[in-house]
Amino acid sequence: MGITKAELFSDKKNRLANMFKVLGHPARVAILQYIINQKACICNDLVEELGLAQATISQHLKELKNIGIIKGNVEGKSVCYCIDEVVWNEFAQEFGMFFSQTIQNNECC
Repeated sequence: MGITKAELFSDKKNRLANMFKVLGHPARVAILQYIINQKACICNDLVEELGLAQATISQHLKELKNIGIIKGNVEGKSVCYCIDEVVWNEFAQEFGMFFSQTIQNNECC
């Protein structure tokens, strides 16, 4: 397996790339949108809502939790997740700064 060379880039660039990566799967986007639309924490109803296998949803939830955009509590078999507003706002700010960069319009392409 190849080396990603992530160490060549700043922590900020690596963090931004990881943000894009975690949001780069439609199931994760659907999970986030579902949680946001519920306006509350969600507990064990994503399988029915999204039509994906429990193992698949669990893996996507794990990725979202690892990046910090969701937080969750585990009590026995019950798992509840909600959006971490601090991290959500960090994503919004980082993406906003990235996409607000001025582009020089060159006639070369």
